[in-house]
Amino acid sequence: MNKKDSLTEFFGPAVSTYTRAMAIEDGVLIDITDIAKTAGLKFPVAVTHTVWNLYIEWKQGDTDQQTHQDQSGRLWDIVWMARHGIAGAKDQSSQINFYLDCIPRDGKSKRAIPITLKLHLGPGDQGEPVLTIMLPEED
Repeated sequence: MNKKDSLTEFFGPAVSTYTRAMAIEDGVLIDITDIAKTAGLKFPVAVTHTVWNLYIEWKQGDTDQQTHQDQSGRLWDIVWMARHGIAGAKDQSSQINFYLDCIPRDGKSKRAIPITLKLHLGPGDQGEPVLTIMLPEED
């Protein structure tokens, strides 16, 4: 009997599961794998909705209220700095923090502030390695 069978026997079948694919479909995670590959990241990459909303998404109304920014540039900055965070990691942890300066999407800021984001390496829906970029306090 394998470990999975013994756990199911002991605890019973899972009541519910929420997969990464479901989270992407629901908008809880936003898949940015294509741009991440361009930056040299080899695994699938997603960002949390919160990271997307605060530090990537940028519309004309944001430019009108705050300052000129470009959404694709903001996305590239995060992916590029995540890549450099990996390259500069001193250990082989499943989580690293990385840093960049970014104008928060708050309706008023005009200057970039230093922000910290967390890059988490974990298993995907089939056990494959996947990366998720999130706020440090997100799990």
